[in-house]
Parts: sequence; structure tokens; C-alpha cells
Amino acid sequence: MFVLGITGGIGSGKSTVSGILRDKGLLVLDADEISRKVTEPGGKAIPAIAEEFGPKAIGAGGVMNRKAVSQIVFSDKKKLDELSSIVHRFVFEEMEEQVEKEKEKGTKCVVLDVPIPVTRFTSMCDQIWVVTCDKEVRLARLAKRGLDKEEANRRIDMQMSDDEYCSLGDFAIDNSWDMESLNDKVERLIKEQLHSRGIRI
Repeated sequence: MFVLGITGGIGSGKSTVSGILRDKGLLVLDADEISRKVTEPGGKAIPAIAEEFGPKAIGAGGVMNRKAVSQIVFSDKKKLDELSSIVHRFVFEEMEEQVEKEKEKGTKCVVLDVPIPVTRFTSMCDQIWVVTCDKEVRLARLAKRGLDKEEANRRIDMQMSDDEYCSLGDFAIDNSWDMESLNDKVERLIKEQLHSRGIRI
């Protein structure tokens, strides 16, 4: 089975690329979706988050209090790394289980959508596509999500640069333009990298 990783910084359009692949019939395992699952009431990561960040980190009903935790971690890189380490541990356990199940079923290709390309992610993937984007375009996209410019800049600056992302990937997709341009780039990679491996989508 071919495991394809998709990664990129906040506002780059990583999820849009994964969405194109999902629409073509590939199974996408989304780290953000799984992280919500492991931080919901009864989620596997909740006890570890409560222990590390205190009772304020857990909201009513036993769910992670995202607002409180964000205020802590996005002003302290060490705290962000600690949170990432906790959540990643449970996210990748879930991903590895699902990848194994798909392998047993004979699935030809699975896509892993992961925002931070940690070693556990890169070691799982046979190939990684990095989605990059002009910073001003990213800021405009994040403004549409309700983030003010200062907060959006802070979150971008806390992540790796495009160059650092690209150093860990096999192919880069510049998503600074329109959807038509993005679709063309993704289609080209599908033909060059997936069709050549007998993965028809």
C-alpha cells in the first residue's frame, strides 16, 4: 500500500488538496479530525492534557477547552510543543491502527493529512506533498476564518517556514493562486506519482 502524506502550514490550503484527493475516492486520514476525536469528552488525550495544563484546560462535559489552551500555548513555544507531543501521540496511534486495517483490506493508497510533519508522520509515508503559499494570501484566508492579523501572524510564525516544510517533502505545491491552478498542479502529481504506481483515481 502506498501512503501519501500531505502537509503545510496554517492557511496554506493543505486541507483543500486533501479534499481534492478525497473527492477522487482516496481515503484521507485527517490529523485535525482525529485530534478533535481524542480531545472530546472521554477522548484518549484528555487525562494527559488535564495533568499537564491543569483543570482550566478541560471545559464543561470533559472536552478540551480550546480557547483556554490556545491562550497558553500560542504565547509559549515550550507549552505548544508539550501539547503537540500529547495530542500527536494519540493521533498517530489512531492513524497507525487505521493504516494497518486498510493494508489488510488491500487498499492501494491512503492519504495522511498532517499539519506538523513530525518524524512519526514522515516515517509512515512513502511520499510527502508539501502545500506552500504566499504569506499575504495565507493571512487573507485566516482573516476569513475570523483570525485578526496579529493572531494569524503569531500562529504562522510559531510554525515552520515553507522552506523547512519543503526540506521534509518530496514535492511542493504552491497554492498562492486560484482553485483552477491548484487543481492543475494536483492533477499533474496524480498522473506522475499515483497513476505510475497503478493507483487509478
